[in-house]
Amino acid sequence: MIIDVFTPERGRHAGVVRGGASRKVAPILQPGAQLDLVWRARLEDHLGSFTVELQRSRAAIAMQHRTMLAGMNAALALLAFVLPEREAHPNLYTHTQNLLDLLDQPELWPLAYLQWETALLEDLGYGLDLSACAVTGSTDNLIYISPKSGRAVSAEGAGAWADRLLPLPAALKGEGTTSDAEIADALGATGYFLEHKLAAEQVGKPLPQARARFIDLLARVALT
Repeated sequence: MIIDVFTPERGRHAGVVRGGASRKVAPILQPGAQLDLVWRARLEDHLGSFTVELQRSRAAIAMQHRTMLAGMNAALALLAFVLPEREAHPNLYTHTQNLLDLLDQPELWPLAYLQWETALLEDLGYGLDLSACAVTGSTDNLIYISPKSGRAVSAEGAGAWADRLLPLPAALKGEGTTSDAEIADALGATGYFLEHKLAAEQVGKPLPQARARFIDLLARVALT
């Protein structure tokens, strides 16, 4: 079996697991699992092979809550989509591990996922700067995001350009309590940059459908 893993020092990395389809090994190789890996290859640029040892399984926890399962699938699909092979992203690795460790806390997980998407954008060079207005420098009345720069814009700074700006959702500003509906709304903003910057400009393909399914489920859960 060929598996694709995210590692702290070698980034996204593929390799062969001998006997990976066997009844002994297959249960270990589940999405979201934390593995201890040893990689071997004759040459550095070869696919190589892994020996694996399970540290922590997360699939069973995720499957207890359909929103968590959909969210985990969305995060893993985005990592496989945007990360080049064998390029280290240690900060994003830490954010991802922390996110997956919250799968047993459904009340915290949607906001943690939103924060993970902003960390993903930051790590790949498309971070959002929502600290002050890009035009006036003011920190008051920030209600827009520039689709070009990813910086916040105030109502006063927007002027005649307001209709060309993205709304700045409250969940991205970290103000007060945040509902699932507000988080789903905020994911529309991060999704703009994922789609137009990462997917269109960098990867050249549409975003994974797993993300859209998660947001749709999160929005429907918020209505119940």
